[in-house]
Amino acid sequence: MGGSPLLALLKGAPSVLPASWAPPGRRSHSSATPTLFPHPMVTSPGDGNPRENSPFISHTDVDQESFLEGKNMALFEEEMDSNPMVSSLLNKLANYTNLSQGVVEHEEHEEDSKRREVKSPRMGTCIGVYLPCLQNILGVILFLRLTWIVGAAGVLESFLITMLTAISMSAIATNGVVPAGGSYYMISRSLGPEFGGAVGLCFYLGTTFAGAMYILGTIEIFLTYISPSAAIIQAETAEGEAAAMLHNMRVYGTCTLALMAMVVFVGVKYVNKLALVFLACVVLSILSIYAGVIKSAFDPPDIPVCLLGNRTLSRRGFDVCAKFHAANNGTVPTALWGLFCNTSMPNATCDEYFAQNNLTEIQGIPGVASGVLLGEHNLWSTYADKGALVERRGSPSVSVLEESRTSGLPYVLTDIMTYFTMLVGIYFPSVTGIMAGSNRSGDLRDAQKSIPTGTILAIVTTSFIYLSCIVLFGACIEGVVLRDKFGEALQGKLVIGMLAWPSPWVIVIGSFFSTCGAGLQSLTGAPRLLQAIARDGIIPFLQVFGHGKANGEPTWALLLTALICETGILIASLDSVAPILSMFFLMCYMFVNLACAVQTLLRTPNWRPRFRYYHWTLSFLGMSLCLALMFICSWYYALVAMVIAGCIYKYIEYRGAEKEWGDGIRGLSLNAAHYALLRVEHGPPHTKNWRPQVLVMLSLDEEQRVKHPRLLSLTAQLKAGKGLTIVGSVLEGTYLDKHTEAQRAEENIRSLMGVEKTKGFCQLVVSSNLRDGMSHLIQSAGLGGMKHNTVLMAWPESWKQEHSTFSWKNFVETVRDTTAAQQALLVAKNVDLFPQNQERFSDGDIDVWWVVHDGGLLMLLPFLLRQHKMFLYHLRISAEVEVVEMVESDISAFTYEKTLLMEQRSQMLKQMQLSKTEQEREVGIVSPVREGCSLGPGISSNCVVLRVSESAEVTDGSCHRQAQLIHDRNTASHSVVVTRTQAPSTPDKVQMTWTKEKLIAEKYKNKEPGVSGFKDLFSLKPEWGSLNQSNVRRMHTAVKLNGVVLSRSRGAQLVLLNMPGPPRNRQGDENYMEFLEVLTEGLDRVLLVRGSGREVVTIYS
Repeated sequence: MGGSPLLALLKGAPSVLPASWAPPGRRSHSSATPTLFPHPMVTSPGDGNPRENSPFISHTDVDQESFLEGKNMALFEEEMDSNPMVSSLLNKLANYTNLSQGVVEHEEHEEDSKRREVKSPRMGTCIGVYLPCLQNILGVILFLRLTWIVGAAGVLESFLITMLTAISMSAIATNGVVPAGGSYYMISRSLGPEFGGAVGLCFYLGTTFAGAMYILGTIEIFLTYISPSAAIIQAETAEGEAAAMLHNMRVYGTCTLALMAMVVFVGVKYVNKLALVFLACVVLSILSIYAGVIKSAFDPPDIPVCLLGNRTLSRRGFDVCAKFHAANNGTVPTALWGLFCNTSMPNATCDEYFAQNNLTEIQGIPGVASGVLLGEHNLWSTYADKGALVERRGSPSVSVLEESRTSGLPYVLTDIMTYFTMLVGIYFPSVTGIMAGSNRSGDLRDAQKSIPTGTILAIVTTSFIYLSCIVLFGACIEGVVLRDKFGEALQGKLVIGMLAWPSPWVIVIGSFFSTCGAGLQSLTGAPRLLQAIARDGIIPFLQVFGHGKANGEPTWALLLTALICETGILIASLDSVAPILSMFFLMCYMFVNLACAVQTLLRTPNWRPRFRYYHWTLSFLGMSLCLALMFICSWYYALVAMVIAGCIYKYIEYRGAEKEWGDGIRGLSLNAAHYALLRVEHGPPHTKNWRPQVLVMLSLDEEQRVKHPRLLSLTAQLKAGKGLTIVGSVLEGTYLDKHTEAQRAEENIRSLMGVEKTKGFCQLVVSSNLRDGMSHLIQSAGLGGMKHNTVLMAWPESWKQEHSTFSWKNFVETVRDTTAAQQALLVAKNVDLFPQNQERFSDGDIDVWWVVHDGGLLMLLPFLLRQHKMFLYHLRISAEVEVVEMVESDISAFTYEKTLLMEQRSQMLKQMQLSKTEQEREVGIVSPVREGCSLGPGISSNCVVLRVSESAEVTDGSCHRQAQLIHDRNTASHSVVVTRTQAPSTPDKVQMTWTKEKLIAEKYKNKEPGVSGFKDLFSLKPEWGSLNQSNVRRMHTAVKLNGVVLSRSRGAQLVLLNMPGPPRNRQGDENYMEFLEVLTEGLDRVLLVRGSGREVVTIYS
């Protein structure tokens, strides 16, 4: 199909066309394989006319294919740049090869850099899944520790241990399809890269420590049961035998690890060839166990065990279980006498317990028909402390008054303390091979059928083997022999080997090669798992281990695996290493179950298990059992494993690469968020639950960078109250033209939020103008019940400039929008002087000036700020109340002058914004008069002359209305001298001149009698009398309040102040800005607060 254009027609279910398909009557007789293509137009070399080529001829020329795509798919040429053609997609799918991610040899590197073809996998359920699982599950624990576990825990508790583990493993196996690569790939592709990386590394560490456990098991079999004389380090005393054994394990284990690593490095194909031999050893060993059990029913083996009283004796230093034996027509002390007495003479001083008790000899393996299972010896648990004597229940024993010594005497002692949870941890690694089938899924003929079937059959088989062995061991073997871990009472022979038929060497040799093979498999699989994690790139510092030899062999990963495995070997104790890898495997299996349960509960479309008996409750049960087993085995190991996984998780979250994998945890979060949003959709918040949900309005410069980053710092400091944070901004233009700038601006805002540690959402709007965009944000930001109730913005510092990006009109309209939306408003003035999160204030105060009670938000904000580490200084709330009476005499001349300058500036701004025609109709020129106008004692200002020009049709009444209109707009109508002159020679214009007397008479013609109180003031200050008295009063309040604030809060680090509302008449907006400027003049950091009245912050909350 190549890259040729191809249309995929989907009706109901996908269909596959045969290779020789063609419409009736149009079959191609070409030898080439026909495929369906659009009809290309080709040019005949004869006449030059375009001819239609055959639609069923597959062309292989790349240029021709490109030509076909360009000519026949012109309708979709816009999409070809971003979306691939269906033909290309199908071509990739057809050429896809699913290589095994498990223990499979990489393809050999050939000289021509071409890889040989991968043969089609033909492995079935038995060879591909069932037998590998058997080989991995049946191993070192079965041969070396299961008899000891049965002896210590008893048949019933051993049965419970096995059932717990088998149920957990079955729940994992019924999870349906596990993809190639085993549990790591399943977890990483379903729960996301963070969980996948963390659990994948835990699985890798578990596999690596499993290799150490198998190597230690191999060395234990060799030094204990095959060749004890091969020990390099010999113990001088009996007390030093355990330490000498550990040192020998370290030496031989290190040498064995080096040898196995060399075998794996040379080529994994040798390991695969030996796998069948190792499996045969396992099967033969298990068959010999059952054969020995059957034989013991009618012909039990003769294996005597010597008891002193009820204490078990080690047969390593003597042969005859008696104090005296007949020799030379007499009785002489035996070798055992010499071990307990100071001399070999009959009158020697002996150990008191030895002297008081008799020696008896029992059969160590009485057989399945002996009834030992139903007695008190094997059915119940017999836990002991470290160094305790292995004693037989029910045997006669004479106790001594003083504690008899045990050191140096041939007693069988327990080497470690035994209890139920510890035995679970040691036993669990025996069933950790259930993933062996899933790791080979790429080599299976039908993986979706073989993996669950083969894995479940393997678990059923191995569970039956373990459970039956537990019962049979308890029925055939004496309890003291079961608890004898190293077979000291049997002259150092393997207990399970003495039961087997036809020879103990079948078990010894079989278990030796079985543990060797398992160790090789672990050293082969663990580096490839690490290489897969490294090549995924989710953990940056592990990427070096993704490289290897030219044929793909993981050389560096093998080196790291060998080093980690060496740490396990240096521990040198099989019983100490087993709980460690139990933790790692249990965590892996727990998250496999979690992944399956989450995918099912979320009903994700890509989770479609075909296993008919699967249910999410099985996964939940398996997850619960794994978690319980982790803490049952060892609670401190479980905590350490979780801390390791948590650290890896956080590292991947902050430093790891982003992957487009399935993320079940994110889906779970989305479902929880959806449910929570529906819960909080209706109803106001409770008084105790109210907190500011902030919408931060940011302004951007020409390069889409934030102008005031300190505003986000203030947001982070306020968010000690938690709640919602939405950071919004507006770009001016159309979205089609500005979508690239919008994406860049959003990235800049998100990066700044990360720097300022502001946790929230970013929402950017592209609008035709800033005013509408900010209104849209205030209306639509948030979702459902998670909407903002407070708007935070910066004061427009450059509002007095003519060309201001954030104009004062937008600011005032935003104030009105928040009031209409019943939302609180916070305005930070001098925001660039506000502290960053890293700064600290050693001293200072937060001063709160509470003028108007509008919901209590003004009192809540200082408390929220003090929760941040930067605002940990004193909160000063003045309890002193000062009442300032604003009478007429308190209005100073400075207030009048400020008001006059404000109205002059207002009129000038209006004049500059009018067009030429509007200037002719409205106000022509605003200019100061030549002579100074007296404003009072020592105060002078400029008066303004307004020249009004109108058309000839305008009457005198309309002139009056025009002048009145100018006055009503809060303009500088004071000290106005309008002179009516004669019209010039142009006939269409009439110049009107008003005298001062007529103007004053016109102004006060309709005045009420009650306002005559200002006549005296007008007579003293005629220029001031024409000012808008509402503006005078507002300016007076601003000046007086500013003076009071400055007198007491000049040194405060932050001042919180009530923000007055905007005027109802939009003509006074610029005056409103001036009032706020005067109100906050001289203060460094001011936070203006305007509550909506709906804040439910009371003294009871």
